[in-house]
Amino acid sequence: WLKVLEKEEGKYPQVKRLFLPVSCNHCESPPCRDACPTGATIKREDGIVLIDYDKCMGCRACMAACPYGARTYIYKKEGYYGSKLTLKEEIHYPYLQKGITVKCNFCVSRVEEGKKPVCVEVCPTNCRYFGDLDEPESEVSQLIKSEGGYQLRPEEGTNPSVYYLHR
Repeated sequence: WLKVLEKEEGKYPQVKRLFLPVSCNHCESPPCRDACPTGATIKREDGIVLIDYDKCMGCRACMAACPYGARTYIYKKEGYYGSKLTLKEEIHYPYLQKGITVKCNFCVSRVEEGKKPVCVEVCPTNCRYFGDLDEPESEVSQLIKSEGGYQLRPEEGTNPSVYYLHR
């Protein structure tokens, strides 16, 4: 549930291609939750924003409210490789129902087991970090402080939990 924005900077022959991964920002004040008429979007005590897929009626009000474009609407139930779901998708993604919205949930079941989200575990460049922002001595808090971490679209007043580093 991750979009990657791309941008080119510079002029030939000094051109750089920039990539910015954008997922749910798990905001302190999530506008998607406030826009949801069924209460399907909730925010846990630990700050993770989730969707109750059984309550979602697919109205897409949450999509319209999200300033990060982090939600996806399921038009039809299909897997990554086409219409037929793989066995892994059938087992691990039973919530992929036609007519609902979905988003990153920080792999909440893994987090509850003390593991990191999959995107952090498998990132080939080790550029993704996960941790407790409320703990000043945590790795993520230290990185944000030492490397000038910033949030996307601060003017929205959502106070996202996702930070980007100047690297």
